[in-house]
Amino acid sequence: MSEAIQDDKVIVFKLKDEEYGIPIENVGSIERIFNITRVPRAPKFVKGVMNLRGVITPIIDLRERFGLEQIEQTESTRIIIINVDGKSIGVVVDAANDVVDVPHDIVEPSPEVVGSINADYIRGVAKVDQRLLILLNLDKVLSEEEFEQLSTID
Repeated sequence: MSEAIQDDKVIVFKLKDEEYGIPIENVGSIERIFNITRVPRAPKFVKGVMNLRGVITPIIDLRERFGLEQIEQTESTRIIIINVDGKSIGVVVDAANDVVDVPHDIVEPSPEVVGSINADYIRGVAKVDQRLLILLNLDKVLSEEEFEQLSTID
């Protein structure tokens, strides 16, 4: 009996006018922004840390990380708590929209340039219905060294 290849389920979120996707298995929760404590001498893209149900979680701003213009937070602004290699980190996004199934066979390799975003951060792109989703490579959004630095913040 052959196994059918499963579609990827991704959480879709917005930054500026683009929609991005991250695998649902890497998402711990989606939170409203509250009480982020700044951390001295942290990289500019690090917003700080927050106490999330008793766990100190580093928070980064994906707009800042990707070199996009900064905007005021709105009612839609969210923090997506992601888990990579057993470590949790929160990423600030403009909005977290929904969950979408992305068939493996429609994912195309990352183009050389996607706006101002480093192509290393992108696993691929997929057209789902009328939407173009940029699928992030979470292992590349933060280098191992940066992740280690953030893991020691508390």
